[in-house]
Amino acid sequence: MKALVLENIHPTAVEILEGRGYQVDLRTGAMSEAELVDALPGISLLGIRSNTTVTANVLDAATDLEAIGCFCIGTNQVDLAGASARGIGVFNAPYSNTRSVVELVIGEIIALARRLPEKTQRMHDGVWDKSAAGSHEIRGRTLGIVGYGNIGTQLSNVAEAIGMSVVFFDTSDRPAHGNARRMRSLDELLAVSDVVTLHVDGRPGNAGFFGAPEFARMKPRSMFINASRGMVVDYDSLREHLLSGHIAGAAVDVFPVEPKVNGDTFESVLRGLPNVILTPHVGGSTQEAQGEIGWFVGNKLASFALEGSTALSVNLPAVATPPLAAGHRVGFLHRNVPGVLAEFNALFAGDTHNVVSQRLSTRDDLGYVVTDVSSPLPDEALQRLRESEHCLWVRAW
Repeated sequence: MKALVLENIHPTAVEILEGRGYQVDLRTGAMSEAELVDALPGISLLGIRSNTTVTANVLDAATDLEAIGCFCIGTNQVDLAGASARGIGVFNAPYSNTRSVVELVIGEIIALARRLPEKTQRMHDGVWDKSAAGSHEIRGRTLGIVGYGNIGTQLSNVAEAIGMSVVFFDTSDRPAHGNARRMRSLDELLAVSDVVTLHVDGRPGNAGFFGAPEFARMKPRSMFINASRGMVVDYDSLREHLLSGHIAGAAVDVFPVEPKVNGDTFESVLRGLPNVILTPHVGGSTQEAQGEIGWFVGNKLASFALEGSTALSVNLPAVATPPLAAGHRVGFLHRNVPGVLAEFNALFAGDTHNVVSQRLSTRDDLGYVVTDVSSPLPDEALQRLRESEHCLWVRAW
């Protein structure tokens, strides 16, 4: 069993996979489409971060691939529809780096409010400039959170704990935490927020989500933070509003185009602007977060491949399976059409197979059933399942 792990993923993931019997090929950088096409034959598990793109061409070449682990939050770098059509499970880490992102955002809010980027640069330039001009406490200021998911809600709690008022806007019906107030529209949030921070996902519909009209509706001398996705913001418009003084400061961690490897040249229209914090997509880049991500995704990959569990998969029907303590297990991923489950269960008829447990889930046009039995199904029965016109794969453990 072989796994290919890219982009300097935390050693915890390697330890988990090797401990479960995998031969792991660990690479520090990302791979291009052509490199993946050459590397993936014979690989059953692939681990990536945000700089590796898994296209339809890659999936076509990856005939042995069972699962992809995205050791990050986002999965838009993977052709999810293509992976689902081929029965390839995709897993991510939606919770593991939440605290790290929140702490970065809180630090940036304080640094911008105190104008620390400008002050530290002047000190490095040999200029002593001790002044309170333009420097403020964040206590009592209003933080507007756009996107109230795992990161947004924890940011809400921490910001309120240090004395900020919190408002939020989300297209989903999210419950408010603490004293946070839900805004009925983005415009309503922009009108009252001293700091606006984005925590939306990378779905195609969010491209260009925040541009010139939104910056214009922000409060004069407010601050802007983007730690979500680079493609959701028009940075040319942000530059214009920073230069005009309408926006007092900004912190940006994500960009539409990012260098593939450390040391590559970084280009942005925001370079060189005072009171702008630019960081190289490090919101979740703490040792604690990377260790948690490695542990979480590494275990999800191993549990899927060796136990049939699809719990928290982003693309396959969710079936949580405990470790198999005794007996045998059959997993059947199929197209979700009437009669397939009856066809599957007919294989267990008679006196020879005692069904211990069965779990079924459907998602869109896919169905997944996992059955634990006291005795193994014969090879001819498994082959009959594989020959079904509705079968994507059958696995026995």
